[in-house]
Amino acid sequence: GHLDVELNEIGRQQAHAVADKLSRGPKISAIYSSDLERAFETAQIIASKCGVLEVVKDFDLRERHKGDLQGLCHHDIAKTNPISYKAMMSDNEDQEIPGGGESINQLFERCKSALLRIGKKYKGERVVVVSHGASIEILYKWACVNGYEGKIHNASISIFHLYDEDKWTLKVWANVSHLSTN
Repeated sequence: GHLDVELNEIGRQQAHAVADKLSRGPKISAIYSSDLERAFETAQIIASKCGVLEVVKDFDLRERHKGDLQGLCHHDIAKTNPISYKAMMSDNEDQEIPGGGESINQLFERCKSALLRIGKKYKGERVVVVSHGASIEILYKWACVNGYEGKIHNASISIFHLYDEDKWTLKVWANVSHLSTN
């Protein structure tokens, strides 16, 4: 959710691993990040390793706002907040979560708007965007209308390619090969 939590030591190790992987690719023109600390710290680690001077914070790259469910343990919320939990799990993509939470469509429009804005500004260039699981999953569903495949892991790499100003194709989904301990 929108709670601003710092990276823990495992998160920092994962951020360094993804930074190492990205530093071996083509030059990065820009790095954008959610304004939440855990994503921003990851982006700063990537920027440092890849020679990018600035990380641009973008509110629209935040995780889904979960309303009354912000900060609660996922395994408890079905019992403690059944109405909000039902709203969060609803198949109705316009269903907002009570307490100011977002619907799936609101999350989608916010994240899509951010990626289109960034893609238009850096057309043809390599840009790193550091965001959150639900935000990335909703963009996957946009790029791949035929279904959803697998979980998005922390510090995984997904590559979206923009074309025709507002269309996306997915090149890589949730790659975690850089996180292996071999």
